[in-house]
Amino acid sequence: PSIVIVLLGTLAGDLYATAQEARAQSVGCSDALTYLGEAAVVSVGTLFQAAILPGILLALLYASYAFGFAILNPSKAPPVQGAPASDEIITRGEALTWFLAVPMLLVVGTIMASSLGVIGSQNVTVDSFSDATAGASLRTNVSGQCSEAMIDLHGQEAWDTALAEQAEIEAGGGAVASTRLTEDELVTARADKIASRAPIGTGIAIGFLLAALLLALAKGIAPSMDARPLAIGALGIVLGLLADILLISPVTSPGMTFLILLIPLVLTLYGARAAARPPLILIIAVLGSILGGITNPTPAAALGAGGALMLAAFRKLQERGGSGRIILATAFAVVVMILVGVNFDLRVGVGETNLEQVLAYIVAQAAYLFAIFGLFYACLVLWFDGVLPSIVRETAKVTSMVFTILIGSQLLNLVVISFGGEHYIQSFLR
Repeated sequence: PSIVIVLLGTLAGDLYATAQEARAQSVGCSDALTYLGEAAVVSVGTLFQAAILPGILLALLYASYAFGFAILNPSKAPPVQGAPASDEIITRGEALTWFLAVPMLLVVGTIMASSLGVIGSQNVTVDSFSDATAGASLRTNVSGQCSEAMIDLHGQEAWDTALAEQAEIEAGGGAVASTRLTEDELVTARADKIASRAPIGTGIAIGFLLAALLLALAKGIAPSMDARPLAIGALGIVLGLLADILLISPVTSPGMTFLILLIPLVLTLYGARAAARPPLILIIAVLGSILGGITNPTPAAALGAGGALMLAAFRKLQERGGSGRIILATAFAVVVMILVGVNFDLRVGVGETNLEQVLAYIVAQAAYLFAIFGLFYACLVLWFDGVLPSIVRETAKVTSMVFTILIGSQLLNLVVISFGGEHYIQSFLR
């Protein structure tokens, strides 16, 4: 369904806009914006939301087919290599506690704290212009025929609300334009913004939440392991949150924030090291970078690909008795690069640059160069072991297919429109 949406997305958006314009004019309104109260557009996000349920249904059907085929024809199914049995015994109570109850409690608690204002954004940027007067929710200076059609569409209550809003605007002297704030007004607005910020920042809260989830899952995987490292990690999480509440303000510099959180971070990383499961850490790092606002899905996918390369290379090196120190150092360099990039402004030479920014830039650049070297080293390890060539071929096939679909979709749209396909579709929908 997502491919179909990509193919027909432009056509569907044009059809919707054209149909709404024709609908508005047929009831006596000048345009669709007046009649609908909003622009007659269909966003890409809306189209993909419409494809979610059909996509899930088709995925379940395909999975059911593959499972049934494997059951009926075991000889034709791909082989499954069983992992060596573990001596760890996990009871039902321990599994429910550490895999379900504790993670759910952590996530629900974070959501509740965010809704209560304990966790929130630390942004203190204020606009240098005042807010302009907002218009009425619906346009009221329309013809009688259009007003009747708008009442039928939106309801009498919405129409009365729009009339009351317009009357209030006119009673206040009409719409007020946005004006530049004075220095005193900017200082007052910034002080109000700082006072309204939540005690715990969103990024710090999500980071420590992911660390707590990692510790909980590690305890569930190995209930009999020494609990002291996990307790130390949990103590670091608690100290980090308390430090954010008591010592860090929205205007604290990134360098000072890093120094305040240094000890809690060291304790948390010590606990996470004992709970280290490379695939689990990779998944949490990719999802955490998105949820924490560090990256968007595109660089997060690159982070996941680099992590997968390092995991595969590290496993191959272990299989043949080699040392994986370079891979581990590369992973550490990636972590350092992300932490420095998040906590410091690395735009040196732009505006006023202080010593803190210069040192952070040097550390980030050194971590970046070593990470690139480590990724090339991982690629060479996988290449000489014969793993990477087949993966590159399959990736090239998928990538070429996607680009062929994107280019062909535009040609398909042009062909359909040139032969009047939108008129046939509109007639069919009517």
